[in-house]
Amino acid sequence: MIQPFLKRSLLWLALLFWLATAAPALALTEEQKLFNEAWRIVNQSYVDPGFNHTNWYQLREKILKKPLADREQTYTAIEGLLAKLDDPFTRLLRPDQYRNLQVSTAGELSGVGLQIGFEAESGDVVVIAPIEGSPAAQAGLLAGDRILTVDGVAISGRELDEAAARMRGPRGTTVALQVLRDQQTLDFELVRDRISLNPVRSQLDRDGDHPTIGYIRLSQFNANASVEVAHAIAQLDQQGAEAFVLDLRNNSGGLLTAGIEIAREWLDEGAIVYTVNRQGVLDSFAANGQALTDKPLALLVNRGTASASEILAGALQDNERAILVGDRTFGKGLIQSLFELSDGAGLAVTVAKYETPNHHDINKQGIQPDLAVEQPEPLFAEAIASAADRQYQAAVTALTEQLRRDRG
Repeated sequence: MIQPFLKRSLLWLALLFWLATAAPALALTEEQKLFNEAWRIVNQSYVDPGFNHTNWYQLREKILKKPLADREQTYTAIEGLLAKLDDPFTRLLRPDQYRNLQVSTAGELSGVGLQIGFEAESGDVVVIAPIEGSPAAQAGLLAGDRILTVDGVAISGRELDEAAARMRGPRGTTVALQVLRDQQTLDFELVRDRISLNPVRSQLDRDGDHPTIGYIRLSQFNANASVEVAHAIAQLDQQGAEAFVLDLRNNSGGLLTAGIEIAREWLDEGAIVYTVNRQGVLDSFAANGQALTDKPLALLVNRGTASASEILAGALQDNERAILVGDRTFGKGLIQSLFELSDGAGLAVTVAKYETPNHHDINKQGIQPDLAVEQPEPLFAEAIASAADRQYQAAVTALTEQLRRDRG
C-alpha cells in the first residue's frame, strides 16, 4: 500500500511530467498565430453567426492540427477556412493585394482600368465596367465581358483579387487578356497606364429643345468622390442648371461613407440607409439638412450599378428625391470591412447587410428603375450623354416634364 505522502508525491511528479510534455504542443507557431488571428477576426465580425452552417470552432481545431510550414501554406489554410462561408466578398488579401486596394480607394493606381466582379452563378470573373479613358476602355472592353485568362493564366471567380493583381503593374508594361463576349472569344493586349481616379465628370447641356441640364457622371465612390460631386453641383448650379442628371451607370461602388455623404448632398431630410449586423441590430444613417440643391434630379442606373451606388440610388428613390432611369441594378446588398493582419495582409469581411429607407433588401435582386429604358448598343465614352444615349435622353425628357408640372 502506497503511503499518502508518497501517493501525493507521485501525483505531483505525474502532473509535472504531463505539463512538461504538453506545453510544447499547446504553443502556437508563428504561422498558426497568423491563421488564428484571421479566424478570430471572422469569428467576431462576420455577418452570419452560424458561419454558413459550419462549426467554426471545430474547423479551426481541425486546420491547426496540420503543420503550416510557411506563409504560403498559411494563406492557403486561411483561404480554405473562408471558402466554407461560400461568400465571395469575404476574402484574404495578400500584402500586395491589400496595398493595391488601399491605393485604389485612396484615388490612384497603375493598371488597365477595369472594375471586375464575381458572378456566383457561373463562377466567372466579369467586367463590371471599364474606367473612362483607361487602356481597357480605349481597347473596347465592355461591361459583361467574362475574363478567361490574364497573360495566359486561367482565372476563376474565386481568384478575383489575383486577377486584379495580375492586371495591375508598372506604367508602360503590357498585359494580355482573353475574354468571352456573346459566346465569342476575344483577345486584347493592353498597355498599363496611370489610371486617373478623379471619379467625377460634369458638363452643362444647353440644348434649346429642353431646360438646361447639369450632367454629373460618378464612376467610383473613392475618397475624393463626395468633394468632387459637391464641386460639380455648385459649379453647374452657378452656370444656370435647371435640373440635374447623376449618372451611376457601371459604377461598381466603393466606400460606404462616400455614398452616404453624397446622398446628403441631395437630401435635406430622411433616412439614407439601414444596416443590419450579425445580432440583427438595426443602425441607420440619415440626411442632416445640408442638401446643396433642391432642383429636379434623375439618376441613370444599369446592371453595372452596384454596392454604394445602390445605396445612393435606393436612398434617393425611396425618399422620392430622384427618378431612376435605365436598367435594374446589380444587387449587392452586403457591406465589407477591411482588417489588417499582423504581417501586412488583410481580410475583407462581410460585416452587415443593408436595406434601403423603405426596408428593401436588394441583395441579388437589385433596384428596379422608375423608368425602364434599355440601351441596345454599348456606349463608348464620347457617346455618353449624347443623342445616341437613350437612357440619358429619357432622363432629360422626364425632367423636362417635371419642370413643366412644377411651373404650372
